[in-house]
Amino acid sequence: MKIGTDGVLLGAWAPVTHFPDAILDIGTGTGIIALMLAQRSDAELIDALELDDAAYEQAVSNFENAPWGDRLFCYHAHLYEFATEIEDKYDLIVCNPPYFEGNAPLTEQKNSAREQARFEDAMPFDLLVASARHLLNTNGIFCVIIPNAREEEFLSLASKTGLYPSKITRVKGTAAATSPKRSLIAFTTQETNPEEDTLIIEIQRHVYTSQYIDLVKDFYLKM
Repeated sequence: MKIGTDGVLLGAWAPVTHFPDAILDIGTGTGIIALMLAQRSDAELIDALELDDAAYEQAVSNFENAPWGDRLFCYHAHLYEFATEIEDKYDLIVCNPPYFEGNAPLTEQKNSAREQARFEDAMPFDLLVASARHLLNTNGIFCVIIPNAREEEFLSLASKTGLYPSKITRVKGTAAATSPKRSLIAFTTQETNPEEDTLIIEIQRHVYTSQYIDLVKDFYLKM
C-alpha cells in the first residue's frame, strides 16, 4: 500500500512532549503512523486498530519487522466494538480517516466516494470523536488530520463530547494556494484558546519548504 502525505504529516506532527505511555492509532492502514510514533516516543504500549483484512495483515507484518515490534500490537476490529469492549485508556490517540474530495476529477471522485461510503459505515465522525473521548485519559491528546473544508464540522462534533482544540495546523500545498487543503488538530479535555499556525509543503513541485523538511526528515532516507 502507498504511504500518503497525510499519514506522514500526522505521524510527525502529533505531540509527544507529554511523554505518552500508551498510544492508539485508529484505522492504522499500513501501520505507518503507529510506527512513526514508536520511533518518536518511548511509549511502552502502541496499539493500532484496523478493520480492513488486507490492511490489517500488512500492518501486522510491518510491526513484526520493525525494531519496535515488542511495543506494537494491531487489533482487527470495528471501532465501535473496540471502544465498547476495551478497558484501556490512552495518553495519545491518532486517526487519519478516509475522506471524500468533492472537487476531485470524476474518476477520483468515484474512488473517493467508495472510500467515503466504507468510512461512513465503519467510522463516521461522530463515532470517532465519541470513541476517542471514551478511550482518552483525562490528560491525554487526540489528534486527527482531516480536509480543511470539514474542520468546523469536526470541531463542533468534538466539542459536544468534551474535546477541545489545543492546536490547529492548516496545511497548504504551496504558498500561492488560495486555501488550506488539510487541518491537523490536537484535542484535549480542557477548553482553551488553541494555538494556530500554517504549514506549507512545497516551494514548487518536489521542492520542499524548510518547514516541511524539518518536520518529516527523520522518516525519509533521502530528504
